[in-house]
Amino acid sequence: MTKLATLRRDWFANPRNDLLAGTVVALALIPEAIAFSIIAGVDPAVGLYASFVIAVTIAFVGGRPAMISAATGAMALLMGGIVREHGLEYLFAASLLTGVLQVVIGLLRLGRYVKFVSRSVMTGFVNALAILIFLAQMPELIGANWQTWAMVAGGLAIIYGFPRLTRAVPSPLVAILVLSALAMVLHIDVRTVGDMGSMPSALPVFHLPAVPLTWETLSIIGPVAATLAFVGLLESLLTSNIIDDMTDTPSDKDRETRGQGIANILSPLFGGMAGCAMIGQSIINVKSGGRGRLSTLWAGLFLLFLILVLQDWVARIPMAALVAVMIMVSVGTFDWGSILRLRSTPVVSSIVMVATTGTVVVTHDLSKGVVLGVLLSALFFVRKVSKVVVVRAVGETDDEFRRYAVSGHLFFASADVFLAEFEFHGHPLRVEIDMTEAHLWDLTAAAAVDRVVFRYRRQGAEVVVLGLNEASATLTERVGLHDKSHLPTGAAH
Repeated sequence: MTKLATLRRDWFANPRNDLLAGTVVALALIPEAIAFSIIAGVDPAVGLYASFVIAVTIAFVGGRPAMISAATGAMALLMGGIVREHGLEYLFAASLLTGVLQVVIGLLRLGRYVKFVSRSVMTGFVNALAILIFLAQMPELIGANWQTWAMVAGGLAIIYGFPRLTRAVPSPLVAILVLSALAMVLHIDVRTVGDMGSMPSALPVFHLPAVPLTWETLSIIGPVAATLAFVGLLESLLTSNIIDDMTDTPSDKDRETRGQGIANILSPLFGGMAGCAMIGQSIINVKSGGRGRLSTLWAGLFLLFLILVLQDWVARIPMAALVAVMIMVSVGTFDWGSILRLRSTPVVSSIVMVATTGTVVVTHDLSKGVVLGVLLSALFFVRKVSKVVVVRAVGETDDEFRRYAVSGHLFFASADVFLAEFEFHGHPLRVEIDMTEAHLWDLTAAAAVDRVVFRYRRQGAEVVVLGLNEASATLTERVGLHDKSHLPTGAAH
């Protein structure tokens, strides 16, 4: 595909739907950016500027068209400590270093390794986020008046009912406009976006973090930046996978990693904090028809237009309208089929999914849940693979000659199974071990072969190891001992 064709596909293949979807996303970004600023302990302008800068930047340099990146709750939760103890300027410095670390990770092309996250972990991640998105709406509903509940119900009715009439306009946008008009005309007593906090009234300006360039500063911001970089990339790459599945299109994970880094370098330079991909807004964008980079760019630009030019009108949008949109996102995000599949899915897969979901919901920390899920997946995989190594006696054997054929993967977890399969009774004169269908993966594997060879040698047998593939032979030559031994009882080849 030529560069021009790629440019047209990414930017102008779906302009009308991209602009409409970006409009919905921009409206939904405002209260979330303000809320995340409060969580981080900073002025609402910091979150709003960050959302604008990151969204616009990622539209050009990101690897996943139609994905929305901005200030997020997952990142904000990690920022409160450094703001309380050292102030806003240190947060800017930590955010800048976060971006640098992410660019380095992208240049090392490590983003592609997200493919090692299993489907069970992905499902658990998605379900946990759906639950967290829903729970995040509860403060707006618990203790609220009946008008608020009525508006949320009305918003949901519009969101799910309007598409039956037409899909020309995204139903979440219709819900926001209709409920806002009703609230203003009827003077309904409900919380509005303006109640969340004040919005900035000027364009962001270039600003270098005012911190001393010392090792002490690095020791303060380094751990925070490393954690932010990890959590941000984890959430971004997993969200990218989800949008890949929803749109049935691929994305460039290494480019996305670099793009997130570039966005997080620019954000603090214009008064914002570090951010990452937002699964809720990304799903709103896709479900509203957004498919290209134009939707992400417009979401950022229209956000700035809203907060600077239309802020008086935006401040009057009822929170109930946005709560209805986020409930729609929560319901649409949750993989309801995963509950129905619990009976038919392998037990270990269900354990991984439930553990990932539970950990994220309990800790409100995406990284802990995903890391636990990946570790459990790895442990279950190792346990399964360790049982597939097979050692069998072949041909005619007698007291003087034995021949074994080994198949499967020999590594630290399967070494004991490998050793237990050999018969060491008697005093054979010659033993052949055919490794043609086996592969040695690590030092433990090489050591296990040594143990078998030396044990037969101590019984006076000549031992021959046959059929090692190139990688296994290289490993044996480097770390194995039986080829280097000069015991008089036999030789190994």
